[in-house]
Amino acid sequence: QVQLVESGGGLVQAGGSLRLSCAASGLTFSSVAMGWLRQAPGKEREFVAAVDWSGGNTNYADSVKGRFTISRDNAKNTVYLQMNSLKPGDTAVYYCHVRIGLVADYWGQGTQVTVSS
Repeated sequence: QVQLVESGGGLVQAGGSLRLSCAASGLTFSSVAMGWLRQAPGKEREFVAAVDWSGGNTNYADSVKGRFTISRDNAKNTVYLQMNSLKPGDTAVYYCHVRIGLVADYWGQGTQVTVSS
């Protein structure tokens, strides 16, 4: 079955950086787009970034453009989210996501990112 395992979260001061990783298994990783979403306390889960199967095309939420970079290593079945210039508003649980076919959505367990002011 599809499994997504995130890592790399933690506590960082505003202006700092973190790199999240998501290791995928149980799917043909090199043929699917991957994404990151986040959910802050009391808020809806929101889109952060996505990358196509090749890594050549990326998409970002306006709130993270210029600060976050999504990338992937198809040899390692892993997608990354490099987060720079972090702000307290980036505090959330970050989830890795993949959609297989039209309606089958898979999520990781999430990794907590806390940015202190």
